[in-house]
Amino acid sequence: MNNHSKELSRHSAPRDTGKDNELLGLFLVLLRGWKLIALFAILGLLIGMLYIRYENPTYKSDALIQIDETTTNVSGLGSNIAELLPPDDSSVQAQIELIRSRMVLEPVVELLHLDIKLSDPSVSQLDRILSNHTSVQMNTADGVTLETADGLVQVSQFTVPKDLLDQPFMLSRTDTGFVLSNDSEQFKGSLNQAYRFKSNQGFIEITVNDLPSGDHPINITKQSLQITTDSINSALTVEERGNQTGIIELSLSGLNQEQASLTLEQVVRSYIAQNQTRSSEQTIKTIEFMEKQIPELKQNLEASEAIFNDFREKSGTIDVAQEASMLLSENAGIDSQISELKLRKAELTTYYTNEHPLVVQINDQLRVLNARQQEIDNTINRLPEVQREFLTLSEDVRINREIYLTILKNYEQLKIVKAGEVSDARIIDLPINTNRTITPKKQLIMVLATLSGALIGALLVFIMHLIRNVVKDPERIESKTGIPVIATIPRSTPLSRLSSNKNAAPRMLAHIDNNSLSYEAIKSLRTKLILNTPTTVPESQKAKVFLITGESPEVGKSFISANLAEIFAKLNKRVLLIDADMRMGELHHVFGLSQYEGLADYLSFEQGTEPLKPITDVQRTDMQTSDIQTADRQTTQPAADLDIDNVIHYSGIEYIDLIPRGKHPNNPASLLISERFDALFTELKSRYDYIIIDSPPVLAASDAMLLAQYADQVLMVARYDSSMERQLTYAVKQMQESNIHIDGIVLNDVKQGLMGKYSYHYSYAYGSNR
Repeated sequence: MNNHSKELSRHSAPRDTGKDNELLGLFLVLLRGWKLIALFAILGLLIGMLYIRYENPTYKSDALIQIDETTTNVSGLGSNIAELLPPDDSSVQAQIELIRSRMVLEPVVELLHLDIKLSDPSVSQLDRILSNHTSVQMNTADGVTLETADGLVQVSQFTVPKDLLDQPFMLSRTDTGFVLSNDSEQFKGSLNQAYRFKSNQGFIEITVNDLPSGDHPINITKQSLQITTDSINSALTVEERGNQTGIIELSLSGLNQEQASLTLEQVVRSYIAQNQTRSSEQTIKTIEFMEKQIPELKQNLEASEAIFNDFREKSGTIDVAQEASMLLSENAGIDSQISELKLRKAELTTYYTNEHPLVVQINDQLRVLNARQQEIDNTINRLPEVQREFLTLSEDVRINREIYLTILKNYEQLKIVKAGEVSDARIIDLPINTNRTITPKKQLIMVLATLSGALIGALLVFIMHLIRNVVKDPERIESKTGIPVIATIPRSTPLSRLSSNKNAAPRMLAHIDNNSLSYEAIKSLRTKLILNTPTTVPESQKAKVFLITGESPEVGKSFISANLAEIFAKLNKRVLLIDADMRMGELHHVFGLSQYEGLADYLSFEQGTEPLKPITDVQRTDMQTSDIQTADRQTTQPAADLDIDNVIHYSGIEYIDLIPRGKHPNNPASLLISERFDALFTELKSRYDYIIIDSPPVLAASDAMLLAQYADQVLMVARYDSSMERQLTYAVKQMQESNIHIDGIVLNDVKQGLMGKYSYHYSYAYGSNR
């Protein structure tokens, strides 16, 4: 047992910054998974290209409207007229909301039949990708049209009851005309004729002008006004250009350039028409009111004049005193004000209720004037009755004349205003067809799709990295296992090329890559083993024994064992290499020898196992010539001839002998605990300077734990970016629980470019540059 193995000290090289190493580690993870990232980036690019072909191009039309916020023409004709009309709210934000309102959009929907939707159910998703463009419907004042592979669809009228709004119908051509159907009903008619069908929910009106030939069905739907206007608003953008410029920019996007331009033009014209109607509405209502009042006022004036003239004929002319004249003059003024206030109140009540502040203010003024008038009337009552009656009649005539003339004057002014009245909004630019697509943005989508795919690939690489948790960082290995990493063996590029060929036999570094860092790293490992091996041993057991194992297969322990033996042989020392992996050992292939007459054969002989059976013809086809000869010799030779010298074979390299694995036994672990193996090992230690044992993996068999009893140093081999960290930790734990001390871990197959930047454990070496 390796009781005199020394614990190797671990020296931590100072790091510049921990964050730099962490970022570099993440970068290396991505670099190692570049193939997966590239694959997903390509997939993302393909998906982006398919989306570009699947999605129909979208076009946009623009228009400009100017809002004039100056005072209307009414104010220029007199303050009295301006005061009669309420002020307009022509702010830009208010006009924007008006443009989006159903009041403006509904006439457009009705004019262009935008609430009729046609679709071709025969166009599949694959067809959209293959064709790169599918036809869309065109709505005009004449109806709705849609091009299909079998002909044109044209519908000029389609109305349904309220309960059937937003419900799909199907149109199909027949020999005599068309068939309109839904889930429960069917109606037949002829082309180019208006029909009024009676359904269970009400009347359906439709006029079909054309349909595709054959049995090509067409879906038709009558949308509700709310859904249609919401659809228009979702594609409509209305905003003020600049800051307080009064210029409103409208833009409408759609799948058809002509349709977008036509719809936006009608929206602009509908808004202008609504604005013009709103601007004229106030004047028209005022004129209508005056037209009703003028005949009544004229009649009142004529009646008052007739009464006054009749009184003068009967009573003659009356001279009114100075005081009475002043009172009557003031009273006349009050009457005139009261009349004007009543007229203004009548006008305002056509727009507002009696609680409106302006109406309340007029009522307060009327109360004050009526009180003063009552006071004057009381004074006048003290005048003689004839004079008082004369004054009353004369004032009635004058007041009625003034009211009549005022209304007549205002009426004529409003007629002039109406004739010259214009809208406070005007069209600057109507939409035009630019045929420039705004979506999909092909280059942007392809870039974003590629980046998204690469991002998903990178995410998968990180997830796989976290799940796999492979061995990479020597410091992490040491912290997890508590065992020092005594060597990192870089990957040999020439040897990797040979290993990729399954038919090529394994080769030694000394033969094909003896100037590489990999070869120098093996030398460095030899130096560390020599320095940490006791030098004082009995002469009968002078050999120093090294056990090479791993946590799992395919970590390169046989590679380390063979090349380490070659390096020790350079010291002119006798080296014995034992392939103790009696199940799957491959060291005999490295030296071109047969696996037979090996360790398993020698140990099985003493256990009383059956003699070796002759090899079959099928086995011969899978064996090399040297293997066949050795196998034939083993099956024909007497069992008594199999001794230690029979199982020790010259490797072909000076100072190196090999004991191959032998024939696969049924009980390898039982053979290793036998007295024959103990005796064999005692004999071998007396013959050699160094013995290197290549044992099975720790997690695959218990052989390594049995062989460790004979080793001076035990090394655990792990493969960079392949060995699982948990498996390595568990293998070390298994050995330690069996009281076996592991002297070091060898990290094999390290990628030179990455490792040299990632950790200070890299084995720096140099050789001939010839």
